[in-house]
Amino acid sequence: MKAALARRSGLLQGKPLTLRELMLAFWPQITVTWVMTFLEVALFAVVPLLIGFAIDGLMQGDYAAFYQLGFVFLALIIIATLRRLYDTRAYGIMRVELGKALVTRSAKMPVSRLNARLTMGRELVDFLEKEAPESVTSIVRATAAIAILASFHANLALAALASLIITALLYAFVHQRFFKLNRALNAQSEKQVGVLESRSLPRLGAHLLALRKSEVRISDTEGIIYGLIFVALLGLQMFNLWFATQGLGASAGQVFSIVTYSWDFVESALVLPLTLQTFSRLSEITGRINQTEAPI
Repeated sequence: MKAALARRSGLLQGKPLTLRELMLAFWPQITVTWVMTFLEVALFAVVPLLIGFAIDGLMQGDYAAFYQLGFVFLALIIIATLRRLYDTRAYGIMRVELGKALVTRSAKMPVSRLNARLTMGRELVDFLEKEAPESVTSIVRATAAIAILASFHANLALAALASLIITALLYAFVHQRFFKLNRALNAQSEKQVGVLESRSLPRLGAHLLALRKSEVRISDTEGIIYGLIFVALLGLQMFNLWFATQGLGASAGQVFSIVTYSWDFVESALVLPLTLQTFSRLSEITGRINQTEAPI
């Protein structure tokens, strides 16, 4: 696998260091890990439904759904283990090749900025390895949850869609603020090596305080926006729990499935603003690491 990845590393030379170019250069490896991700999420999507069937079946002495659930668990263990073993190796080589390409085109850049940008550049691969599969997984899980909730009653699915729209609108209000705050944090991070080389305690203190100020501003924005998002999503959970028990006359297994899929939707929907926030940060980083000269 290392030989195959190394042969593809030349595709980064002379190209912008972006998520798109990384995906084009290493598409075979990314395809393999995403196929395994889709298989994993598809199996996860049917687990709550099978648990509900198993509950109702076991209460009537029927073990068919129980055995199906056990088979799905076994398949999940195998696929999840193989994917994680593969991901570590594939994305590790991508980080190496991205770092080499970044250093090659930024040879004249001060060491302080180059060091910071090497760290920032790794975040592009981190996104492909972690956040991108998680985002795709969340989209599939949320879609499956809405479809299954709709199979019980349309109101359950409509409540989920309403909370998702509210979540997207809330994040839209702070997207530009996240971009500006991340730009300030990255600009300050680029100064760190130079500050350390100065051996000046006052300069170091001022630098660390500036980092802290940027981090606090990002954290405060996150706290407020995610608090509002939680209100919308947990309101969905409360409504669906009430509706399932009071308006449907559902069995115990059906109520479990409805509540579980509602919570699964909540967890999946929470990934949306996190992904959008990561995109805000990566868009700033992408522009920064593709500068071949330090700004004057």
